[in-house]
Amino acid sequence: MRMSLAQRVLLTWLFTLLFLIMLVLKLDEKAPWNWFLIFIPVWIFDTILLVMLIVKMAGRCKSGYNHRNGPRHMKRKVWYFIAMLLKLAFCLALCAKLEQFTNMNLSYVFIPLWALLVGAMTELGYNVFFARRD
Repeated sequence: MRMSLAQRVLLTWLFTLLFLIMLVLKLDEKAPWNWFLIFIPVWIFDTILLVMLIVKMAGRCKSGYNHRNGPRHMKRKVWYFIAMLLKLAFCLALCAKLEQFTNMNLSYVFIPLWALLVGAMTELGYNVFFARRD
């Protein structure tokens, strides 16, 4: 089962809209909600993406799968999985800091985000300069 491009765009737009509405309500002090509740649309969307990614990675293990593109595509899927985990770690650390559950320095909260951005820039550089041209 695959989602069409329109369905993916609509799903992304819907969860982004819900998150922004909840964020604005929290920042305007109209809703006294916990920061972990504000980020629920983000986490639901990330969970959907992680499940779809795990299913695609597991689909490579079934018999009859064409391994023509081999390890390159698997490395990319592993990078996507690590990127999602880094994004999740950043969101959790940010919520913990905003709720004052921890007295951790703000620069430590951003370490997962910085690692994600460095990895994304590395992936972009690899795709631009070293990827095979067809």
